[in-house]
Amino acid sequence: MSQASNSVLATKNLVRRFGGLVATNDVTFSLPAGARHALIGPNGAGKTTFVNLLSGVLPPTSGQVFLDGQDVSAWPVFKRARAGLSRTFQINQLFADFTPLETIGLALSEAHSEGAQFWRRAGTSRAVVDEAVAILEQLDLGDVMEHRVGSLPYGKQRLLEIAIAVAPKPKVLLLDEPAAGVPEGEREQILEIVEALPKEMALVLIEHDMDLVFRFAKTISVLVQGALFVEGPASEVARDPRVRQVYLGESEVEHHLDTPPPGGAGHGHAGEAGRGGAA
Repeated sequence: MSQASNSVLATKNLVRRFGGLVATNDVTFSLPAGARHALIGPNGAGKTTFVNLLSGVLPPTSGQVFLDGQDVSAWPVFKRARAGLSRTFQINQLFADFTPLETIGLALSEAHSEGAQFWRRAGTSRAVVDEAVAILEQLDLGDVMEHRVGSLPYGKQRLLEIAIAVAPKPKVLLLDEPAAGVPEGEREQILEIVEALPKEMALVLIEHDMDLVFRFAKTISVLVQGALFVEGPASEVARDPRVRQVYLGESEVEHHLDTPPPGGAGHGHAGEAGRGGAA
């Protein structure tokens, strides 16, 4: 999985420094179309920095990012988004006074490169409204589409964030802790909705909830000190003694490493990846 031309999203020798701190350390990574992938690592491993490099929030110090085989390393966020790379954030970035229908309408407007004026004109277009409604219903937001976002339960707000990211029909969706702060009983719904997203859409889940990770992911990459330490099928990563050592003392993770989910995680061998590998 190392050839950018064979992947929908890839990096080559990606580095990001903040002064003397190397937050992303020579990461070479590849994601095929339709992947169900998770990115994990202990606190401070550099997961969010890596996602920010992929999405264009941060420029790399060196190295490259490829989208559909094209070097997008110098592209800003909006250009990568229009080329098919979408993401959610750890913290909601929603307009509290908007309704979900208005919110998705604006997301569709951006996808059409028309801005807010397009949504004002298109508000009377049945086809555009139907598209927004269909997205909201797909993400179980149909019953609250006319409510103010600020009045919605937090779990619904997180689903709306995903709906915004899904609206432009991306090739790749980066999900940065979609269940963060969501009550335990609502996390199941988020997982079910994410699992039901189009199969051709490549998904990358960045998540601390190991139950969600091992139920969702077919493949997993483990970051340690900014380097890609281990990657492979989820079942094999769960059994890798190096991963166990990294997570030593984190009881929730150790539980899943001791009892990984049976089957369904693909075939192959987990191994060191990237040139910054073992630390």
